Amino acid sequence: MATAALATGLVTGLATGCTAEREGSGAASGTSAKGSAKVAKRGGSVGAAGSACELPVAFDTAEFWKAKAVDGDASGDGGDLAELLDAFAHQGPVTLACEIDAKPAGKIGFLRVWTGAPGKADARKVLTEFVAAEPAASGAVYREVKAGDVTGVEVVYTTTSKLLDESKQERAFAVTTSEGPVVLHLGGLDTGEHDAMLPAYELAKSTLHTTAA
Repeated sequence: MATAALATGLVTGLATGCTAEREGSGAASGTSAKGSAKVAKRGGSVGAAGSACELPVAFDTAEFWKAKAVDGDASGDGGDLAELLDAFAHQGPVTLACEIDAKPAGKIGFLRVWTGAPGKADARKVLTEFVAAEPAASGAVYREVKAGDVTGVEVVYTTTSKLLDESKQERAFAVTTSEGPVVLHLGGLDTGEHDAMLPAYELAKSTLHTTAA
């Protein structure tokens, strides 16, 4: 089941660019200004016990976005597909734990939550290793940020597709908890979709808090 879910998520992420309808505005419906960043209207939350994804942190999700837990450590049946899924579910020191799909809100992309094992690595080191494991990543700029009630590290960087011969912007932020590091990553089909989803990312970042005791 977990392998099938990962396969569905991977195929969906690759294919929806041809089928989903984009919104013209770069801001989510119902956004409000918070400083210079726009924050999406709240639709729900994830992370707490009983939510779609139980995580070491909890945060609000944008209206209409749909969260789904992913078992990135599930073993596959072997073969090329299993290897592809394993590569998709692990990046640097963290493993995919939750996908929050923007398609129900009319956008093309995901907020993905990655978690790691407890250890001594700080948020900057975790995030540096996460970006280093991203194919064709470049131009990474890091900064310390206040994420809800914790302090973390954020990175903005560019990835380039050799197949499509085009680049797009991505970003992520990482925090550490007693249960291990957490990375929240925002990608998107292209930079336009990435920018359109930023209010949902800002909502998650501004409401994030730890659930670990």
